[in-house]
Amino acid sequence: MTKIHWARPLRALAAAGLAACAAQPLPNQDLSAEALAAQLQRRPVVLLGEIHDNAAQHAVRAQALARVLQAGLRPALAFEQFNRERQADIDRVLSQAPAEGVDRAAELAALGGRGWDWDLYRPYLQLALQYRLPIVAADLSRADAMRVAKEGFGAVFDAATQQQLGLDALPQDLLAAQQQAVERGHCHQMPTQMLPALARAQIARDATLAQAIEPYLQRGVILLTGNGHVRRDIGVPHFLPALQQQRVLSVALIERDSSDEVPPGAYDVIFLTPVQARKDPCLSLKPMALTPDPSPAVAGEGRSGASARNVSASGDDRSRLLLAWGVEKFPPLPLAGEGPGVRDAVCQKASA
Repeated sequence: MTKIHWARPLRALAAAGLAACAAQPLPNQDLSAEALAAQLQRRPVVLLGEIHDNAAQHAVRAQALARVLQAGLRPALAFEQFNRERQADIDRVLSQAPAEGVDRAAELAALGGRGWDWDLYRPYLQLALQYRLPIVAADLSRADAMRVAKEGFGAVFDAATQQQLGLDALPQDLLAAQQQAVERGHCHQMPTQMLPALARAQIARDATLAQAIEPYLQRGVILLTGNGHVRRDIGVPHFLPALQQQRVLSVALIERDSSDEVPPGAYDVIFLTPVQARKDPCLSLKPMALTPDPSPAVAGEGRSGASARNVSASGDDRSRLLLAWGVEKFPPLPLAGEGPGVRDAVCQKASA
């Protein structure tokens, strides 16, 4: 399939007229499989948001996906939950003839990122296998995201790719909005000096998700990802080809009593869903101190062998340690929109 390239003037034009290209936003509505299935069939490219740990959302999304597949649609299915490096392994599993007694959905889930509840994503994998859909590993790895945070976009994207995606000349309002989203997503607990780096990593992830689905824009594709990534103003749509914007639908699933305001025009469709029972994630982001543990690294616990301790440390120290060791050492400090910690732009605020 021919890869579509777009020049910066086209991107600027698309950014200026993004609202005109977007579907007319619909009034907020309660989520149902029937209503969501209808939306999934409106446009060939659907960016389907979620709150990662909300079981009710996942159940309805899987039912809606089953409906559109039964109706004859065959989109590719792209997952934020798979790092892009896993694509070859996923393709290998898909190419193998099903063997008796082998759980291929479990094989695929084993290739997924750490920290995800794969019981929630298993139904999508089963549908993809049943209907022989392409499965797209769409996300930037945590290691690469941290490289971007520390070193800039050039750590992961070459100069030509940066120019193609517009990463070399990002609008200031997009940068500012991403920093605000990261700050809200981390309950205003992150040191201020960390915000540009984490926003940069988030932008790199949005660009990577867009790159991953680009080969499937003509076929049709559904991207399963967090609500923050599907925002039209600052998320994945910003990095999609200008000429494809009218074929894209951005759908957010937001918990009904969320206290966060949704920016006007951020989504084409907003569904309201029940609240998932969970501990207040903001409580785990209260300032805590971090000191290195000299013990050897344990398998599965990151590269440095460092651990978080309840001793005092300054914000500057914390920023330095976060960048030096990587945020995976300090759970649950996910990049905005990543993993089962703080939830995109619908973080449940701590009580006053």
